[in-house]
Formats: sequence, C-alpha cells, structure tokens
Amino acid sequence: MLINKFGAALLAFLVLPVTGNQAFETDLTPGEAFRMGYRSYKAGDTETALEALNFAGEQGHTAALWKLGRIHASGDGVEQNDSKAYDIFVRIARAGAETLPHSRDAPYVADALVSLGLYYETGIVDRIEPNPAAARQILSHAAAYFGDADAQFELARMYHDGIGGEANSRLAARWYKLAARKGHAGAQAQFGLLLLKGEGMRRDSVKGLMWLALARRQTADNAFIVDVHQQAFAAAEEDERKTAIVMADKWMEKRVKR
Repeated sequence: MLINKFGAALLAFLVLPVTGNQAFETDLTPGEAFRMGYRSYKAGDTETALEALNFAGEQGHTAALWKLGRIHASGDGVEQNDSKAYDIFVRIARAGAETLPHSRDAPYVADALVSLGLYYETGIVDRIEPNPAAARQILSHAAAYFGDADAQFELARMYHDGIGGEANSRLAARWYKLAARKGHAGAQAQFGLLLLKGEGMRRDSVKGLMWLALARRQTADNAFIVDVHQQAFAAAEEDERKTAIVMADKWMEKRVKR
C-alpha cells in the first residue's frame, strides 16, 4: 500500500494545511457537487465553482480537491496562490495514503504528489523552505508506485542535473525512457538527446532521432523541442533520418492500436 511504500515519516514532514469550513447549503451528493462546480468553472462562474468544489472536497471527493488545487496553483479565475494549492495537495496526499495505483483516484493523488515534489524543490515563500532531497523522494514514489509520466520526467531531470542528490545519467535515462514510452513529449526529447550522446546508455543515433521525431510531432510551440529536433536532423545522415522516421511511424501505429 502507498503508506507503507511512501513511508509515514515522509507524510509527516509535509506541513499540515489549515482548513476551514465552507458555507454551501445543498442537498447534492459530493459527486453532484463536483459536477456542478466543474460546470460552473467552465462557464466562468468562479464563485459558485469554488463553493461547490469546496463542498465536495470536504466530503472527501478527491477529484474536487484536485481541481481546487489546480485552480489555485494556476490562478485561473482566482488570485494565484501556491500556499493554498499546497494545502490542498497535502490533503490529497494524506487522504490517498492507501490509494491503489490503478484506482479511480490514483491520477489525482499522483498529480498532487508531483505538485508537492516541485513545491519542495523550489520552496514556497513564507511557507516551506526548498528541500530538493525531499522533492526527489516524493517524485520517486509518484514515479515508481503510480507510474506517473510527469513524475518520471521530473525525477529523470533531477537525476540528470544532480538536484536533490548525486547526478546519475543511467537512472536519468531509465526514467526518461519510461515516461517517453507513455507519450510524454518532454521525456521523448530528452531521452532522444541522451541516446544521441550515448549518455547513461549505449549511443544509438537512429533511435535518438526517432524519439526526437516523436516529440516534435506532439508539439508545435515548444521552442526547445523544435530546436533540438532541427539541429539533430540537420546533422544526421540521410539514411539515419529516413530510418528514424519509419521507426517513429511504426511506433505511432502500435500506440494507436493499443
């Protein structure tokens, strides 16, 4: 279970959120309140959305809590507030301490852990100090237990750059590869670059180009991916480019058939 794997000590160091009662009189079930809140949010009625989502969240509706966290983290329709978002993500992590990896709530718990990991990497002013080692530990759990692609990507980045511990190119390549196979464009680009350099694994220029091609197909506005794709393909031999494109086509075909 998550609590055994994650560890009570790791949950304990998360700063506890300050909760308050939300006044929202309704006969709706938590699920109905969540749907009402989501519809209100999409319609631009932020006040009703927050009331309904808070009500559902107080009744233990994980998706409602997660949506609240994302709203406060992004500042979409409200004043951006990392401290509030952090509080909500801590609640999700604690309440989801025994969530199974393939359960309905698993994606929300995993995403909350990723957000917490990133908060601990950078810190939150007047709330928590930066703790990259804790960030790596949280992301490790979300990556390994839940198999979350974003967590795997961020963990790979930390291993590659030596954030929160020693750098390890082999582990960076491993986590980038896992996220890349799930279709994570950023991981596909980074894994492709590592293959081209032979960093953390045996060099394979054709497979490196293949992963860069896959990443490029998913994005038109990511300047980094566009740039590294152009540079790599410009420097490659023609037969390498052709083979990589064929391999990328086949990879996409297999993914569609799943």
